[in-house]
Formats: sequence, C-alpha cells, structure tokens
Amino acid sequence: MNQAKPFSYPTTITPLEFAKRLPTILRRLPFIAYHTLKGLRMLSKSVNVTWGTVLEDIAARFPDNPAVKSPDGMLTYRELNGAANRYAHFLLSKHVGPGDVVTVCLDSRPELLTLYCACAKIGAVCAMVNTNQRGESLVHSFNLNKGKVVVVGEECLDFFTEAKAGIDLEGSLLYAMKDKGANPAPGMEELSALAAAMPDHNPETTGTVSTRSPAAFVYTSGTTGLPKAAVIINKRIVSAMFWWGRVVSPIKPDDTVYVPLPFFHTNALTVGWPAALYNGAAVALRRKFSASQFLSDVRSFHATHFVYVGEVCRYLMAQPARPDDHQNPLRAVIGNGLRPDIWKPFKERFGIGDIHEFYGAAEGVGIFTNLFNFDYTVGTSLTPYALVRYDTENDVPERDEKGFLKRVSPGEAGLLIMEISEKTPFTGYSEKKKTEEKIIRDGFRKGDLWFNTGDMLRDMGFRHVQFVDRLGDTFRWKGENVATMEVEKALDVFPGISSSAVYGVAMPSGDGRAGMAAILPAEGSSIDPEALCAHLRTSLPKYAVPLFIRFIDGFQMTATHKIKKTDFRKEGYDPKACGGRLSVLLPGSDAYVPLNEALYGEIMAGKFNF
Repeated sequence: MNQAKPFSYPTTITPLEFAKRLPTILRRLPFIAYHTLKGLRMLSKSVNVTWGTVLEDIAARFPDNPAVKSPDGMLTYRELNGAANRYAHFLLSKHVGPGDVVTVCLDSRPELLTLYCACAKIGAVCAMVNTNQRGESLVHSFNLNKGKVVVVGEECLDFFTEAKAGIDLEGSLLYAMKDKGANPAPGMEELSALAAAMPDHNPETTGTVSTRSPAAFVYTSGTTGLPKAAVIINKRIVSAMFWWGRVVSPIKPDDTVYVPLPFFHTNALTVGWPAALYNGAAVALRRKFSASQFLSDVRSFHATHFVYVGEVCRYLMAQPARPDDHQNPLRAVIGNGLRPDIWKPFKERFGIGDIHEFYGAAEGVGIFTNLFNFDYTVGTSLTPYALVRYDTENDVPERDEKGFLKRVSPGEAGLLIMEISEKTPFTGYSEKKKTEEKIIRDGFRKGDLWFNTGDMLRDMGFRHVQFVDRLGDTFRWKGENVATMEVEKALDVFPGISSSAVYGVAMPSGDGRAGMAAILPAEGSSIDPEALCAHLRTSLPKYAVPLFIRFIDGFQMTATHKIKKTDFRKEGYDPKACGGRLSVLLPGSDAYVPLNEALYGEIMAGKFNF
C-alpha cells in the first residue's frame, strides 16, 4: 500500500527548548527594546514623520544607492525622489491635496512605486487597486473610494475598459500610464509625459502631512464576498520601517529586499518596502511571481532578504531541487503562512538562517513576530492580546456566567483578539459598518474594546502562538471543530497530491458540516482510494477525515496565492454541479468510492448514517 508517513509538528514550546534558546533571547532583548523605544520616541516627538519625509531624508543621505531594482528598470534614491516630485507637482497642479484619493491601477513596476511616493508627499491617499480583480469586484474597488484622479496602466486597459461602464468616473480626472506602447489609450492623456514637464525639487507639502493621516487604501482579496478597503496610515508605515528594518532583521544600506508579491498587498507595502527604504537599501520587485526564476532573481538582484506568503514557498519547494539551491545571498526571510510540513525543508534547501514568520492583518491593531527563530510559530506580540474560546456553531466567542470571555489553556486553540486602545488604535475600514463588525466590547471588563481577528491560533506557551485556521474556514462536525489547514497538511503530503482545499458542506442530516476536499493530483499520478483513506485516518482525528473528495484540474487563486473556496462550498458534492470526479467515504468503508447521481440521491434521502 502506497501510504505516506504521517506528518506531525510541535504545538507547544517545551521548557527545555525554551531554555536552549534563552541565551539568544537574552542577547536579543536589549537590542529589541532599544530600537523599539527609539522608534516610539521618533513617532511621539513629531506629528509629521511620514513616508514622504523619510524618502527625502534617505535620498539626501544615500542619493546614489539603488532604491528600486526590477526587470522593468532600476532607480537610485535620487532618481526615485526626483520622479516622485514631478508626479507630486503635477497632482498639486490639479488641486489634489490632503485626504484626496488617487486611484492607481498598475502592475508592480517602478512607476507604481513612484506614484505612491508622490501621493505620500502631498498627503493624498493612494488607492492600490488589485489588478487581479475582474467584473463586480473590480468595479466595487474603484467605486468604494472614488478617486479624484484615476491612473490606469497600459497593461490594465483591457480589463478596465470592460468594467468601465460600471465605474463611477464622474468628476474624476482619468489618465493612462504607458507601459510598452507609445500611445496606449487614444482619448486619454498619458501621465508620465505630463509629469515630465514638472519640476523635480521636493514639494513644500511633504513636511505638512500628518503621521496619523491615511497613506493608502489596500483592497482585501479574500476568498468570499466583495473587497473591503483597509486604511493604512502613515504611523503604521513608519512603525513598520524600524520594526522590520531594525528590530526584526537589521538591514544595511547595501542590502536588497526582494518582494515578488503584488504591491497592493500589505506584505509588500507595509513590510518589505518600508524596511528597505528606512535603511537606504534597495527593494527588488517583479510584476508576477515566478518560481522558476526565483533563484535567478535572488542572485542577480543580490537579494539578502525575501518577503513571502506561504503559498509562494510551496511553489518554490515544488521546483526541481538543484545541489546549489543553498548557494545564494539570502540571510533571512520575512512573511506569513509558511506551512509546517515544509518549514524545515524550505529552510535547509535554500540555506536560510532566520525565518521571521509573522501574523497580522492589513487593518489589525497589533502584530506577532517570530523574533527568536523558533520553528513552527508566528512568534510573540508586544501589544496586549488574548486567545479565547469560540462557539463555532453559533459563530460567537464563548462567555462565562458573568458575561466575560474565556481564555484557552496552553496547547489549545482559540479566537485571537487584540486590545484596542490609544496606543493600539483600530483605524478600521473606509466603511463604518464593516469597522464596527470587527469590534468586541466588554471582553474581560466593562468598557474594554478588542479587535476580532477572525482567526484561530494556538497558545504554544511562553507568549508564543501558532496559526491554526481562519474562522470562515473552520467548520464543526460531530460536535468538534475541524481546522481546514490541519486537514490540508495531511492531504498535501500524500503521494500523488499536488495541492488541496478543504471546506465544510451541508448534510441532509447530521451534526454540523461534513468535511470535503478538492484535490489537484500531481501530473501523471493516480491516487489509491484505500491508501488515501488509511493515511488520513492515521494522520487525523476521526471527525476530521473528509467524507467527500473532489478531483479537479486546477484552482482559482487570489492575488496573494490563496485558493478560492466559495464556489466549491456552493457546489458541494452534487455530481451535476461538480461535473463528476467525486468520491465519498461511506460509513463502515475503508476506501473512497465514486459518487454518482444514484448514490448522491441515496445520501440526500438519508439512507446512510454518517
């Protein structure tokens, strides 16, 4: 029987492991405290430390240092600052000022970064449109925060034109941004040509922009519903500069931070790029992530740091291994979502010393960071948080007889909530209703406020936590909570499975939702239904073993490489909706069997006692 060895990983930090790491912790703590306090003092002394003021300072100190590295071109800090100034002066000539929205729809190329910097210098809010969105989602993003100026790249004109009829452009100034063509959009003025005639000196407005002012709107691209616009304020960006660039992984002026993620994603906008800018280092980018070109990029850009999301690491591990994979300039990686089953193999294969896994949300009030290089953890948080018991069936946090929340114990998973206070404000979304929905009141005492992350994390002890699952993905079956990520980990190590997505489906009778998995087989492989059943029963609790399997040819992905599960949930296990290629694990069976329409009818009629 072709059966994979069950994968397991630590869910708590043992006292012995902590003791072994204690010398490193004690050595790092004074450094962390010094730079954290230094950054806080910098923010408290002035009201106008912003992205724009830092850029101008760095451009004056390191004018000839590379600022942007890209297959589309290179910019020094002198060139980046000068180009940003020209765009800023152009926007000012169109009476764009503090709080006005500039909507930008461009691929990740140097011009996008330049426009972002220009907005920062005049106090405008740069709305970073997700260029992977189409149809209703795209229209919604454009209309959610109407741009006084709208800039559309040549590479985006086709899908923008298709959606244009639904976009409210009345009163907006619409410009094209050339890419490869000379006249990309007949009838639209081309922005770079207009800006070229503007002066390149620093505008007087830069120093008047408040640290607390919004700098960007980032449109979430979650797996369900329409996008929300998270507000990114300057204070958060400046905090990110010294947190990622000094505290977490000290960056030097001759370093390069490689960010192959889209710049409408917060990992690029509030992690990788700020860390590089603050230290006069370069940020390297490419329009689309390429697993096959990854090491070539790292070597040609001389990248010392790499910003990731978990699925990117899985794509890299799926590439054919080469004996020189570890021969590269990478010292550390920063990101979130690295799966436990590839954590150590990824680290060893690419010769990476430090993995600074973190947990945070674009709109969140705090962050967890793996400061001390413990494996399998998102680290610790310096701001107040709690892990509380959650009633998945009723979709609410559990409360005790006094009406207060109940904390979980070490080793247990719970809903992560983070305290909202003057020191950790919740800026929320551009829609007030969406903001209010994320606030939990009277958590542990009357009047306190907590941000509901919507995520389940596990208490590992020693103030360290481990990501478990999204609440939207967690489902309840037979009185137990099933974390989809745990099931996906078990599936993805089975021979012949390239990738999987797990979700809950409604049953005609039964307690909660049954587990179902969409599976993408590896090319040219076949999956033994009996061996798969045996593997899952060995690797998972009985209640977590999926009852239904759906074989697919590919996944729809979000811009940040997350699998979209919405349609899978809607289609369920109906052979007509799914187009066949379904299997079911019937009660008393030791193998998955094909699910046809006749068998589906029997299940819906309640013939089987699942």
